[in-house]
Amino acid sequence: MNLDLACKWLYGEPSSHAVLRTTADDFQVFERLPFEPDGEGEHLFLYIRKTGENTDWVARQLARFCQVSPRDVGYAGKKDRHAVTEQWFSVRLPIGRTLNWQQFGGDTIEVLKTARHSRKLRLGALSGNRFVIRLRDVTDPAAFAARVELARAGVPNYFGEQRFGREGGNLVKGQALLAGTLKERQRHKKGLYISALRSWLFNQVISARIGQGLWHSILPGDVLMLNGSQSCFLAGDEADLEQRLEQGDLHLTGPMWGRGELMTQSEARAFESAALAPWQELCTGLEGLGLNQERRSLRLVPLGLKAEAEAEGMWRLEFELPAGAFATSVLRELCQWHNAATEQT
Repeated sequence: MNLDLACKWLYGEPSSHAVLRTTADDFQVFERLPFEPDGEGEHLFLYIRKTGENTDWVARQLARFCQVSPRDVGYAGKKDRHAVTEQWFSVRLPIGRTLNWQQFGGDTIEVLKTARHSRKLRLGALSGNRFVIRLRDVTDPAAFAARVELARAGVPNYFGEQRFGREGGNLVKGQALLAGTLKERQRHKKGLYISALRSWLFNQVISARIGQGLWHSILPGDVLMLNGSQSCFLAGDEADLEQRLEQGDLHLTGPMWGRGELMTQSEARAFESAALAPWQELCTGLEGLGLNQERRSLRLVPLGLKAEAEAEGMWRLEFELPAGAFATSVLRELCQWHNAATEQT
């Protein structure tokens, strides 16, 4: 089964084109944790700037440098390789043991600061990321600037291309896992392939909603999410729901597929079931893995979105996104971009 990655644009197909990631510092990411290290404990937190390196690779280098098990190294989120990123790592080190961090990392890794904390940094324990992105060779600048203004109100919360792997390879392997033709022993790889399938199904729901003109409409039985939280509730007959949706206080949601009934009811459930009916085999396979139904916001609002023309054909973007959101999902609504980094690998 060929799973097409194409999805509908909210504001129509962009006329502008651009090039992304010509150099690593064209894509910068700054991680935000929801807490500050408490200053004591056996876990040393390190705020690291890495350039052109994979998060897992850095974690392995930390374990080797500190002479600890890789299980004693933690991080909150995986960051892009073709970028300059700043993020927190944790290493379980006895109090009193000191290391010369200037000797760690080489030219591509720099420890910016350290702090003690009582607990290991766990995957997902972050509030969001700030992005600084430079686009080059931007065409039709007037149209590009107009799209930036539209995007301030929100863009589809699509899972980005990173989730699906090069040319959709993670989807192919996910389907093979469900079919029993692929045996993957590495737990994290298996999780990656299955997550790609769930994410792809979620994207189809958004695309169908846009295609049927239901992006700004609350259907009877829709499940809404409070802005800034994962708290959901079933839409009732409250008179102000549409207004709160328009103001960004509430967001429509879509299913992250798993076992159990859809949280939506009546018309909304019928819509979601119809949107995913062509891929019922995938849905059934995911249910068989024991995954539970979850919900995810359909809308992604880039906070503090700024756009500046640095030179002819060169634009600098800055915005913040919550954890789990993709900067490329913002970019796809602004322009049709070409990833220069893929030609360098």
